[in-house]
Amino acid sequence: MIGRLRGELLDVQGAIAVVDAGGVGYEVLLPESVAFQLPPVGEFVDLTIRTVVREDSITLYGFLTAHERRLFDLLTEVNGCGPKSALALIGQLGEETVTASILSQDAKTLTRAPGVGPKLADRIILELKEKIAQESLHRKLERAMLPKAAIRAGKEDTLVEALLMLGYRRQEAESAAQDARDQAESVEEQLKVALRGLSK
Repeated sequence: MIGRLRGELLDVQGAIAVVDAGGVGYEVLLPESVAFQLPPVGEFVDLTIRTVVREDSITLYGFLTAHERRLFDLLTEVNGCGPKSALALIGQLGEETVTASILSQDAKTLTRAPGVGPKLADRIILELKEKIAQESLHRKLERAMLPKAAIRAGKEDTLVEALLMLGYRRQEAESAAQDARDQAESVEEQLKVALRGLSK
């Protein structure tokens, strides 16, 4: 599978780019937001790729960051949200807006993307809310670039913040976080434990 393409940008037609990598011109489908950020034709481009293989086709979807590709992957796991709808969401709204809308359960914003109706928007929120919360938490830890000891010291606030983002009240979030810290070491595992406890 192709996971990355680096080479000369040969052509851009709308949201389709052709990239020369090793003498082969690869056609890549892009979210509109990514297409707008490409360099001029003839310059070097570096794209993160998701290869989708079907019985009658092999399609390359391109992104500027691994986080955009991860969001694309999550969206296409939702029943009824194919690659076209996932590209529309990322391309029209942007990665941060899609993520924030899912976390805040804002279905109306998601329906601004072509092909995404109210039912699909609700399904995306229902199926991805917890996964997106974990992704956001992981990214915050990455950005913090803290030593392991400092991360341990800050686990409580980070875990509670993630639960608050999911719509839980502070009191129940803090209580669930306390129980989770007694059962798991990593923040990601603690979040899973806390969510299981809150769903009972």
